[in-house]
Amino acid sequence: MNKLLEIIDLDKSFGGVHAINHLSFDVYEGEILGLIGPNGSGKSTCVNLITGVYMQDSGDIVYQNALLKKQSIPDRAFMGLGRTFQSPKPFTNLTVRDSVYTIAMLHNRSMKAAGEKADEIIEMVGFTGIANMPCSKLPIEKRKWLDMARVLAINPKLLMLDECLAGLTPIEMDESIALVKKINRTGITVLFIEHVMSAVTKLCHRVVVLNEGKLLSQGDPVVVMREESVIKAYLGEDYKNVKD
Repeated sequence: MNKLLEIIDLDKSFGGVHAINHLSFDVYEGEILGLIGPNGSGKSTCVNLITGVYMQDSGDIVYQNALLKKQSIPDRAFMGLGRTFQSPKPFTNLTVRDSVYTIAMLHNRSMKAAGEKADEIIEMVGFTGIANMPCSKLPIEKRKWLDMARVLAINPKLLMLDECLAGLTPIEMDESIALVKKINRTGITVLFIEHVMSAVTKLCHRVVVLNEGKLLSQGDPVVVMREESVIKAYLGEDYKNVKD
C-alpha cells in the first residue's frame, strides 16, 4: 500500500506540557487506522497538528508526498484533509440537506454540482427521509453522522473521526461502525480516534497507540491489545482478565 500521510519525528509542547513527543507513524491509502491511548496521550493534538489548528515545534507532516508546514486550515481541507470533533457542531438554523449543501458549495464549481453532491451524500448516510428536518431536532447519533456527511462534502481523501461513538447506545454504535465501513469502501482513508475497544477491533485494520505523546505500539489491533505495555498504560488489568 502507498503512504497517504507520514508523521515524522513530530514534536509539540504547550508551556511545560510535552503533548507530542517525537512521534512517528504512517497512514496508508485505503486503510482504517485506529489512533488510541489514554486521555491526554496526544490523540486530538495529533489531529490538530495534521489539520493545521496547531503548528508543530519540530518534525514533519507529509501528505501525498507534500510537506505540510504553513498551509492554513482551509488549504488543508481543500487538499482533502477532513475531520470531525468530539462534540457535534451542527448548523442548528439549517435543515440537514442545507447543512451539507452549504459545505458542498465551497468545494464545487456550481450550485448544481453542489446540490448533486449534497444529495449523493444524504442518500449514502441514510438521511433521505430527514433531509428537510432542522439540524437542531436531530438526536446525538444523527448529529454525529451529520458531522461526517458535512466532511464528505469536501471530498476528503483522509477522514479523521474524533470519538464519533462517544455517548451512543450499542445499537447506534453498530450502525455507526457500518457507516464508517461504507465510507471507507468508497476509497476514503480513515483515521479513527476512539476509546471503545470493541469498535476498534471490529473496524480498524491497524492501530497506533499513544502514551504521553509518544508512540507506545502499533500493528494488528488484537495483537497490540494483548501487549503488556499497552494493557498497563491504557487498557488495565481488567481488560486482560476479560480477554483471557
